[in-house]
Amino acid sequence: MKTIEKIGLGLFLIGLTVFTAVPFFGTYTLTEELVLANTKDIHQEKMAEILAPMYGREFGSNFSFLSAFGENFNTYNDNLKAQQLWDQVIWDDYGFALAKAAASSPVRDNPWLWLGLSIGLAVLGGYLYNFRQYSDEPTGIKNNGIFHSKLKNRGWLGMITGGYLILFYILLYWFPAYLVNLVWLVEPVSRMLSGGPASQWFLYGLVYTLAILVMGVRMFRKYRGNKYQQLRTASVMFFQTAFAFLIPEILVLLNQPYFDFKNIWPLDYDFFYDYQISTFLSGGGMGMFMLIWGILLIIVGVPVFTYFFGKRWYCSWVCGCGGLAETVGDPFRQLSDKSLKAWKYERWIIHGVLVLAVVMTAVTIANYFSGFSFLGNFTNQLHSFYGFAIGSAFAGVVGTGFYPFMGNRVWCRFGCPLAAYLGIVQRFKSRFRITTNGGQCISCGNCSTYCEMGIDVRAYAQKGQNIVRSSCVGCGVCSAVCPRGVLKLENGPEENRIIDLPIIIGNDSIKLNA
Repeated sequence: MKTIEKIGLGLFLIGLTVFTAVPFFGTYTLTEELVLANTKDIHQEKMAEILAPMYGREFGSNFSFLSAFGENFNTYNDNLKAQQLWDQVIWDDYGFALAKAAASSPVRDNPWLWLGLSIGLAVLGGYLYNFRQYSDEPTGIKNNGIFHSKLKNRGWLGMITGGYLILFYILLYWFPAYLVNLVWLVEPVSRMLSGGPASQWFLYGLVYTLAILVMGVRMFRKYRGNKYQQLRTASVMFFQTAFAFLIPEILVLLNQPYFDFKNIWPLDYDFFYDYQISTFLSGGGMGMFMLIWGILLIIVGVPVFTYFFGKRWYCSWVCGCGGLAETVGDPFRQLSDKSLKAWKYERWIIHGVLVLAVVMTAVTIANYFSGFSFLGNFTNQLHSFYGFAIGSAFAGVVGTGFYPFMGNRVWCRFGCPLAAYLGIVQRFKSRFRITTNGGQCISCGNCSTYCEMGIDVRAYAQKGQNIVRSSCVGCGVCSAVCPRGVLKLENGPEENRIIDLPIIIGNDSIKLNA
């Protein structure tokens, strides 16, 4: 390891350590004024009464503060639930807002300093480490020693990394009050971009974007000399930074609805929720444009672009989930399961999620236009279930946290309903395919090993059979790592795209498997 790489790794570890320690800084003191300022009007009086025992007390950690908050708040709600006074129960969770307001820490006093010492050092270190990689080696994709790596082959370092990611996502989705100091860390950035306070989602968006940018540098270094990989990496970096992070924040600054123009239903599963529709309709001309744009992407954009380019146009060039998988997750792509059993589970699970998303959306729309007389509040329960099980647990905790265990496309392969929709179009009505020159295949297995979607590419190449799979995201790495130029990503005529009579190459020379 070169000196500059060692410095970069050291800076990254220091930044990560500070980032991990920040949530434990400071004290928490709650006052009645803070309660009144951070609760809804209809709850102010009651919340002020419920939390009165906490006023003036200094709590030494967020754990003790949130424990006291939960004890008082839950006692009140539990008594009402026991009496079945459901209309008086306070369903809103004020833990995050009150913990953030009550926090007193050096991070809150000097956010720019601590931002630089944590995220700043991690980004700088990651950049220095990645920029120098492969610098003294000839152009060509290097995966040397990857199956001996403690990080990249389910070793102890991979287990620690996966555990850290899983814990972070659990806190982010379900216990954000424990992350309020990290949110204060990015408060000035949020104020600068949107003019409003930071939330846990702004923190996540910033870290997510920076991770893609830093690891994108690694992709440029590793795949230098391969124009397709270079352009694809630049594309996901651009779309994540501009469309997923900056533009939505700037829209808020301009008093417009928050909107990611590249997010498409059913991945954007709440697009047709009643509060979203109300937001669009109350957003004037821009809100109406967002609504029409989103619908056009679903019914026109997806089938048209997928017909001409396959699902790669979105999954490998535009999507934020794919962007993270292709940059941060690239070191783990070889961990995807290539077995037929995994393929069977994949098809059942991902299409099951698609069916669930379609049914939920249909019920939501029907209930909305019936004035909620169709199913009443049942749709809210359905939304909560889907948001918890699919939107949070599957897409977040498993989708990213399991990178070091199951590869970088767990969510895209097994759970993403948009990937399922794109895949159906790609399989049955698209010009995209990966062609094979079976006579050149030496069965080295590189293509199958580094297929992040778990496709046994070698099996197709050995038979000279075009690869037309609904799961293929067209990342092109199978073609890039092939030493013989057997594989080629193509957009061609639909005729003979799917070869049902592949050529068999074996001891009996070459014959058609008729």
